[in-house]
Amino acid sequence: MSEAEGYPGVGRVLVVVPTYNEADNIRMITGRVRAAVPAVDILVTDDNSPDGTGTIADELALADDHIFVLHRAGKEGLGAAYKAGFAWAKDKGYDAVVEMDADGSHAPEELPLLLDALHDHDAVLGTRYIQGGSVHNWPAHRLLLSRGGNIYIRMALGMPFRDATGGYRAYRMPVLDAINVETVASTGYSFQVELAWRSFKHGFRMTEVPITFTEREHGVSKMSGNIFKEQLLRVTAWGVQSRRDGLLKLLGRKQRQGSTWP
Repeated sequence: MSEAEGYPGVGRVLVVVPTYNEADNIRMITGRVRAAVPAVDILVTDDNSPDGTGTIADELALADDHIFVLHRAGKEGLGAAYKAGFAWAKDKGYDAVVEMDADGSHAPEELPLLLDALHDHDAVLGTRYIQGGSVHNWPAHRLLLSRGGNIYIRMALGMPFRDATGGYRAYRMPVLDAINVETVASTGYSFQVELAWRSFKHGFRMTEVPITFTEREHGVSKMSGNIFKEQLLRVTAWGVQSRRDGLLKLLGRKQRQGSTWP
C-alpha cells in the first residue's frame, strides 16, 4: 500500500502534536515520526510559542508535504490544542488521529503498535502500567502520583484502564464525532481522562498497548500541582454524577416494575 493510501487497515492517519516552547524538540519529534511511519501525516498545533517553535514548524512543513502547521492565537491548554487538531483532521477527511507529545516522551517508534491495534478497535490507549510498559527518568514521587491517580480514576469511574491519564493514544474519527469532542470541557491534562471516559461510556471497542515513557531531555515540563488538582476534581465530579445517574435509573426501573403489579 502506498503512503497516499494511508496506514494498512486504518486509512489516513494524522498525528497531532501540540507545542508551546518546543523549539529544541520539534525537529527531533517530527523526524522520528516520519522515519518510524512514513505513511502518516503530522499536524503541529502551536500556541504562538515565543521561542519560535511555530517558525521552525513552518520550515519543516515547507520541506515535507507530510507535515502541516496550525497556528493558534495563544496558550489555551492541551485540550484546546487537541480539539483544534481533531477539527482540522475531520475537515481534511482523515480516518484516525493520534495524540503525541512533542518532547520525545512518547516514542514514535512504538506508533505501529497503536495503529495495528486500531485494526480491531475504535480507540487505543498507550499504557505505561501494563506488562511491557515502562517509565524512565521520573522521580519516585511523580511516579507514585501518576499510579495513585490512575487507581483513583478506576475506582471513581469504573473504567478498567490501567493508564487513563496517558497522552499517547489513537482514535478512529467516528469516535470523536460520537462523543462530541468539541464539547469536552477539560483543557488541561484531564482532557485525556475525559476522552477515555466518554469513549468508554459510549461502548466503543477500546484497548491498551504497552508503551515506553521517557521524561523529556530538553525544555520544561507543563505538569503542575494545579493540573493534578483539576484532574482530581473533575474525576470526582464525573464519578458522583455517574453513580447518581445509575441510582436514578435503577429507581425509575423499580417504579415502572411496581406500577405493573395487579
